[in-house]
Amino acid sequence: MMLLRSLATSLAACSLFGLTHGVPLMDKLRSLTPAARNVLKRATPTAPYFVVYSDAYVATEPTVAEINGFNVFAISFLLTSGAADEALAWQELTASERTTILDEYNAAGIYLVVSLFGSEDTPTTSGDDPITTANSMAAWALEYSLQGVDVDYEDFGAFDSGTGSAEQWLGNFTAQLRTQLPQGQYILTHARKSFSPDIWGGGGYLWVNEAVGSMIDWVSKGTTEYTTCEGLLYTSSSTWPESSIFQISANGVTLDKLVIGKPATATDANNGFMNTTLLASCAAEAYAGGWGECYPDAASSWITAVRGNTWPIPTLPSTTSTTSAATPTSTAPAGTGNCAGVTAWEDNVAYNGGAQVTYDGDLWTASYWNEASTPGGSADAWANDGACT
Repeated sequence: MMLLRSLATSLAACSLFGLTHGVPLMDKLRSLTPAARNVLKRATPTAPYFVVYSDAYVATEPTVAEINGFNVFAISFLLTSGAADEALAWQELTASERTTILDEYNAAGIYLVVSLFGSEDTPTTSGDDPITTANSMAAWALEYSLQGVDVDYEDFGAFDSGTGSAEQWLGNFTAQLRTQLPQGQYILTHARKSFSPDIWGGGGYLWVNEAVGSMIDWVSKGTTEYTTCEGLLYTSSSTWPESSIFQISANGVTLDKLVIGKPATATDANNGFMNTTLLASCAAEAYAGGWGECYPDAASSWITAVRGNTWPIPTLPSTTSTTSAATPTSTAPAGTGNCAGVTAWEDNVAYNGGAQVTYDGDLWTASYWNEASTPGGSADAWANDGACT
């Protein structure tokens, strides 16, 4: 996985995106009351997922304007030994500073999570207990008001041993994390490179997916090697066989769980770089085939180019201050039944993520901040919660 270089100079990143159709969580959300759905959707973003990673030690997080177009920002890393890099910078902020940043991010539909482990941590090889480690890391995320975790497990020595120790450790760790970070309320994702079948004696990530995949919101595939639409989407090389998007899906990881990671510039990785024009073309092709989208040197302009016309980015609010990010007002009539108290959508009203409206006889929830994005339109700004009754 490619990481951000330095937020002080440039926002070089690894960005990810996932399926825009059929997220399993939506079926669960529809069974809840509108008020309960609002609470959950503030904590768990709906697809598509546009994720940017930061691995730079800076005084504070980027502004909303700098990462406009992403809906998840991951700070790196929380290690078994404690916070490092951007996670340490976040820990050293005051509670008031963290609250201000979170309020501004959330008003713009951006969720803040922390990446765990990375290449410096080898928890299985080092003999760390998965249950104790999960409890400790979840407690840190909760203490510092983060909205989830990304498990970047890179103990490849344990995977390569072929004994299944890595797979079992990662499965136990993930299951315990979910007891501390309930699904629907907190994001839990994995960053994995070991999708290829028949390479690891313990089954690799395909075993992990079978064991605990239902607990994971999405999984990012590796950033390297995949430099054409053919290799990225359909047929990978013999180095990592059967690891393209649709090959992974054919081996059991559903498309709604798959996210692509890419380096932002050619200098951010030894290989794997794709320019924004080519990546946008691949993303549109994948979307047409039933999937979602991904990102690299990672400021707002980069993701804007990659999302293109497939996922156009709405205009930011005139200010990101939470003092002016008020609940939208509307003069439209309120709905009835399960839509009681919910006003009709209006094209001249700005809506924060989690806001609800009625439109064309259905109840809709905003996936992120948007204005003039019609419910049911191509921007996927709204999740359809079903017909008003």
